[in-house]
Amino acid sequence: MYKCALILAAGQGKRIKSDIPKVLHKVCGREMVNHVIDTVNKSGIEDIDIIIGKGADKVKEATKEHKVSYSLQLAQLGTGDAIKSAGDFLAGKDGMVAILTGDAPLIREDTITGMINYFENNSYSAIMLTSIVDNPTGYGRVVRSGEEVDKIIEHKDCSEEELKINEINSGVYIFDIKMLEESLKELKNNNAQGEYYLTDVIGILKGKNKKVGAVSTDFEETLGVNSRIELARAEAIMRDRIASYHMANGVTLIDPKNTYIEKDVIIEQDVVIYPGNVIQGRSLIKTGTILYPNSRIDNSKIGKNVTIQSSVVLDSSIGENTTVGPFAYIRPESSIGNDVRIGDFVEIKKSTIGNNTKVSHLTYIGDAQVGESCNFGCGTVVVNYDGKAKHKTIIGDNAFIGCNTNLVSPVEVKDNTYIAAGSTITKEVPENSLAIARARQVNVEGWVKRKKLNK
Repeated sequence: MYKCALILAAGQGKRIKSDIPKVLHKVCGREMVNHVIDTVNKSGIEDIDIIIGKGADKVKEATKEHKVSYSLQLAQLGTGDAIKSAGDFLAGKDGMVAILTGDAPLIREDTITGMINYFENNSYSAIMLTSIVDNPTGYGRVVRSGEEVDKIIEHKDCSEEELKINEINSGVYIFDIKMLEESLKELKNNNAQGEYYLTDVIGILKGKNKKVGAVSTDFEETLGVNSRIELARAEAIMRDRIASYHMANGVTLIDPKNTYIEKDVIIEQDVVIYPGNVIQGRSLIKTGTILYPNSRIDNSKIGKNVTIQSSVVLDSSIGENTTVGPFAYIRPESSIGNDVRIGDFVEIKKSTIGNNTKVSHLTYIGDAQVGESCNFGCGTVVVNYDGKAKHKTIIGDNAFIGCNTNLVSPVEVKDNTYIAAGSTITKEVPENSLAIARARQVNVEGWVKRKKLNK
């Protein structure tokens, strides 16, 4: 059977109080609408249309990684009107259409797959996803006759008896496309809000003696985000899911509730992560690595058996058996080799550091290519900026850079060289050379007394 999906992403989201479209607020590092698209794709539906409204251009930009189409809802006249806006997308199609909301990022792949199978294996014109809750205030109520659904009543339109119902509508549906198109033509807005409700399609189908079914799931999975409070709740739920997934695959999280791992992160087994770590983007943490407390790793590859302490690694790669930190800053486009030591208060920017090199403390290396088995003394600075442009420094293998050295770019330091402490290097240092670039010491005896500076 042909399958497609509509994702509602046109709402204004007034309660979230933001200039950003509601569906673009992130949960575990990814926009809510992208979470929904990912899940729909994984369930086997590839033909997806996003119904957009407020901030349409921003939603398009944020979802451009996906192969989706868009329909524009010009006015906010309810969920039924939103689906009508996708008339061109549905025209001529025969099969099923799943309808989901872009502000409910916790829906699972298995749930959508189960709904698809239930729809395909039964003679329903529509099925819906529901939940049983203790307090249904604010949610549409599901009115049943046995196994079948009779209608859905919005909370504000419920009678006193209907308010007692605790089975609620999640806002996720599967419809027979032809039946949905016919029913949309009959929608009316004679309700308290003067809007066109998609939920009324259920009543229209029942009025034509069509079968409507329901599949139930945990309320947590159907949670929609309408406020910052609900956004934080969704974040906590997904973060717990992510932590559980990694722990089940052999990762040790010392304190899962205080470890922040985004959805696209890959972590191999036998990694140990202490609390306070933030791992973002498409980072990869390989086996045997230990992340001590309070580091941030974003879009970076961390090799096997690495140790990182209280440091920041952005858009970079760290080789095997390397140690980083505490308080190191690895800036974007840096590549750190194997068996390297990046110590405390070291900053690396857009540079490559060869295997077995030691940069132990208080050093800045920017726009540089550093060879293998080098040693940087404390306080070394690669002076890569002349006030107008950045320049490159090249350091060969086995170079020993003395403390408080300035390497003024562009400059090259060849293999097997030594640079004396306190030097400012502006010219090439030849292979097997010692470079000394500092003023000769002069002692002026009696100068302090003559100047009457004694204390």
